[in-house]
Amino acid sequence: MKNITALSFLVIIIFSLSLSYTAYGQEEKRERNYGFSFGTQFGFIHGQSLEFVYPIYTKGELLSELRWDIKPVFYYGFQLDFNRIDLMSGPGFFASVSFKAGVPADSGVMEDRDWMSTENSNLTHFSHHTNKTNEFYSLVAAIGASIPVKTYFYIKPFLSGSWTRFSFAARDGYGIYPGGPVSFEGEEVIRYKQDWLLLAAGVSIGTNILSPFSFDISFQISPFTYCAATDEHLDESKRITYHDYTAWGFFLEPAGRFSFNTQRIEFSLEVAWRYMGKTRGNSFGSDGSFGNAGAGFSFIDTRLAVKLRI
Repeated sequence: MKNITALSFLVIIIFSLSLSYTAYGQEEKRERNYGFSFGTQFGFIHGQSLEFVYPIYTKGELLSELRWDIKPVFYYGFQLDFNRIDLMSGPGFFASVSFKAGVPADSGVMEDRDWMSTENSNLTHFSHHTNKTNEFYSLVAAIGASIPVKTYFYIKPFLSGSWTRFSFAARDGYGIYPGGPVSFEGEEVIRYKQDWLLLAAGVSIGTNILSPFSFDISFQISPFTYCAATDEHLDESKRITYHDYTAWGFFLEPAGRFSFNTQRIEFSLEVAWRYMGKTRGNSFGSDGSFGNAGAGFSFIDTRLAVKLRI
């Protein structure tokens, strides 16, 4: 899965940048109005990642639901852009690549709920644990066009592809089960990892009429989503690993950005809400079991970025 993920996004990045270089060479013959910008970014995400098991014989809407807190996870990263220097001077194109890496830390709690009764939809099992986010990575590549509307604002339709990874570990805490309460101390109970791939269409609308300040809002949407997840249950009495392969969750992301621009440096603040609805697919257990699983997430992404025009 790691090799497929890396190869997929390497192809996206190479394709995006090759288009940029080709068009740049053609444009350069007429006028030098395109340029690169490279910068660093810092921020945090705040929300939850979700894990589902759908019922086959039980009465509940779900067989199992695990909610992994991301409250918050700080990250750092970089961004590379290629676009028209003056967006209002005429139609053009752009390409960008952004990478984020999270800082491992405790990030709230994990709660695990089961509805395992074949007679009713009542909750049967519950546990509560400290959650640590071990990994958060995000790689996004985008390519699109910029279209000025008179001298007031610009529109940028685009396509984006992204890979996102979350890796969690739940430890300590307590459980309430049919056999009675259970306490967990000083041990990991469950590990969970998600690798997300998605392809989305989007549009942004912005203005720089108050230069050196600029503003833009954007919106992305897609059903083309895929998640490969690994769930490791570490209880010595029933150690088991599940591999889930799910797809077709409904993705959307509204975002807003405020920027201050000098001749060569741009400072920006961006806030986005990234939502992934329930995916659905197959789950395979190391004990030979088979089931129907799903995944999702919802978080707010807040970041500061500084970019230098080259």
